[in-house]
Amino acid sequence: MLDPRRLLTFREVVREGSFSRAAAALARSQPAVSQQMLALERELGTTLLVRGRAGTVPTAAGELLLEHAEALAARLALADGQLAEHVAGERRALRLGAVPSALATIVPAALAALSDRDVPDRPTADGAARCGQARSTADRAAHGLAVTVEEGRVDALADGVRSGRLHAAVCFQDAGLPRREHDGLHRTDLAEEPMHALLPAEHPLAGHAAIDLAALADEPWMVPARDGLHVRACRAAGFEPRIAILTNDPLAAVAIAAAGLAVSLTPRLLALRGLPGVATPALLGAAPRRALYALRPAEGAHPAVPDLEAALAAAAARLRAV
Repeated sequence: MLDPRRLLTFREVVREGSFSRAAAALARSQPAVSQQMLALERELGTTLLVRGRAGTVPTAAGELLLEHAEALAARLALADGQLAEHVAGERRALRLGAVPSALATIVPAALAALSDRDVPDRPTADGAARCGQARSTADRAAHGLAVTVEEGRVDALADGVRSGRLHAAVCFQDAGLPRREHDGLHRTDLAEEPMHALLPAEHPLAGHAAIDLAALADEPWMVPARDGLHVRACRAAGFEPRIAILTNDPLAAVAIAAAGLAVSLTPRLLALRGLPGVATPALLGAAPRRALYALRPAEGAHPAVPDLEAALAAAAARLRAV
């Protein structure tokens, strides 16, 4: 079995591009680092590093080994973070990441439901329990999970969960593409929803309950990415969208559409919120759909994450039923 210490030393040499700089970063002598690398190459029977004008760089075999060294470093960092929290007794802290549209819909509803359930009924002055009444933020902070939430893109959120910086993340993918899995992480499917059109309230098609996506072929488009779900949906409808604006901010998208600057697509969960200044008709035929899912570490997940996932799925179901 490979010595993990040698793998981590090898990773540092590649990262620094130098034996001497790697030695300084690891607080070791350069000869010690060189000896470890020679031992690793002898063990594997191949050259892993070459020195050149650009510094020390990995060979093809070294590039392959580097992937495993990076995975080992990430797993050790995750274990270190999880154990530090456990030892410090901070398992009531929950760090969650989410894509913007989830942060605007199911995440607040799920966290509110989770914290309400976690807060005990507090006796009133006459000794009766305060049942069914709205609980204050102070109540939740005192008795519930200490939750922090950050917004991000799917790849960055997955990296955050993988490194231990986040305990869980809410992500999405085009439901028409093969199911996406993330190395080292467990995926829990939450919901699948169709996309709706996002039009200015004064648009000629704004009063329709449902429209054909091809009817928007001549409009300027606003999309989150030039190769994402929106663009693929337009191409499937028979046209190449004329992209005028790139944004993945749901609030900005509503304001831009309301101003009549571009049309777009929006998830059904957002469309059901009654967005101001815009119309969100459904799409006729096989509307593009997106899948919402949660990510958590494959091992050693925060104990509150299963309850969080259930609350997220319940929130999506409630919002769809509105």
